[in-house]
Amino acid sequence: MSEGAAPSRSLRFAATGNAGEVTALLLRPDRARALLVLAHGAGAGMRHPFMEAIARELAGIGLATFRFQFPYTERGSRRPDHRSVLLATVRSAVAAAAVEAGDLPMFAGGKSMGGRMTSMAAAEAPLPEVRGLVFLGFPLHPAGRASTDRADHLGDVAVPMLFVQGTRDRLADLDLLAPITTRLGDGARLHVIEGGDHGFAVLKRSGRRDEDVLAEIGDAVSRWASPLIHR
Repeated sequence: MSEGAAPSRSLRFAATGNAGEVTALLLRPDRARALLVLAHGAGAGMRHPFMEAIARELAGIGLATFRFQFPYTERGSRRPDHRSVLLATVRSAVAAAAVEAGDLPMFAGGKSMGGRMTSMAAAEAPLPEVRGLVFLGFPLHPAGRASTDRADHLGDVAVPMLFVQGTRDRLADLDLLAPITTRLGDGARLHVIEGGDHGFAVLKRSGRRDEDVLAEIGDAVSRWASPLIHR
């Protein structure tokens, strides 16, 4: 989908007092309706092909994105930072994005670990100006070790939440996740991607292309966010 905007603009911001600066990418389409602060997953940075692709997809429907590196990916390490550093970086990213957003409504979230860290930060204290959280593959539990402990904090999140989850995601048993979103009430919505794995890849025999899945994710995010944008 056409971005309708200039290429992503690179910038830097201070992640934490001790971790130094990290890089971010702002993709803001013409006539953007909102901005999503988008954190990456544990195993890949903000330039991962999925992160690039979903940013372009969202830009095509009028949603700007502010992708950013955690300090460990900025250093070229594959070992995630301590949780306190990850949470502080999320808060710093939201603050830096707010400067770029101007008067655009803001949302936050991310892929896998990035989404979970965003929710944990929001559970500790509201993220300023953020109207809702978007989880692209919430990592409810390690693969093959079904549990709901990672969702315990979600009840402390004070803004609406959208969970976009694949039916083949080994890090989130839908039989466990669906009841959690139901218990969270009207503030949580679950959108299921039929046949999608943790990275939203689908089997060839499904007849669907990656572009089809990205379009479905973008549509789900847009439909969920629209009432919050115009509130």
